[in-house]
Amino acid sequence: MTDDPNQGHVPATRRRVRSGEDFDIIIGFLAFWAVVLLVITVWMEVTAQPALGWALGLLAALLALYGMVRLRRRLPARTATRRS
Repeated sequence: MTDDPNQGHVPATRRRVRSGEDFDIIIGFLAFWAVVLLVITVWMEVTAQPALGWALGLLAALLALYGMVRLRRRLPARTATRRS
């Protein structure tokens, strides 16, 4: 065991970078599902099936994506690299 009093302490700058990376992961997740919902909505429209539910789901995903991108812009740019 070490006697370091800062053991387990994460500097504030590292936390900001980490939170920005977390936002990027969420943005990617939302973008993936927005593309999936777009394809499903277009397919439902082309095949003349009811697509209102899919279109509303797509709208919700796009609004969430827009909100996450706006929140991500407020965070500082990633300048540090991740250490293993």
